[in-house]
Amino acid sequence: MKDSVDRHLARWRGKAPFDEQVEAIVTRMQVLVKHLAHTKEAALSDVGMQDFEFETLHRLMARGGSATPSELATDLLLSPAGMTGRLDTLERAGLVRRVRSTEDRRRVDVELTPKGHGLWMDAMTIRAEVEATMVNALTPADQVVLNDLLKRLLVKTEATH
Repeated sequence: MKDSVDRHLARWRGKAPFDEQVEAIVTRMQVLVKHLAHTKEAALSDVGMQDFEFETLHRLMARGGSATPSELATDLLLSPAGMTGRLDTLERAGLVRRVRSTEDRRRVDVELTPKGHGLWMDAMTIRAEVEATMVNALTPADQVVLNDLLKRLLVKTEATH
């Protein structure tokens, strides 16, 4: 059984200085990441959401549904001005709301609305189904092995960067 990476390797065999095994592994990871990116785009499109909206709601969910604009800006690697514009858009869409602190009037928290939570859940459900379909091509035992191997690669890579 051949895949697109086998064809890639055949095209480049003898023409480029690479270790075929390394090239096969890295290229397969890259192709799978592209498939996952397309899955995410399709899931967001299905629920009528854009990537920036999902990422902001996702970070809010990771923080329990509430965060300050500066916390979100840090999480999303955005400038304060960029975060303000994004929150304005999300607030107009009814996905988040800004709430002033009762203890400190200077503090504003951003909260996920029920509409925002529902939209995020819809997108996550679609993504989870598609991702599970992809991974379930492997047996549960193979999934454990692959996860362990990928973790070893990531630990080593993160330690050197």
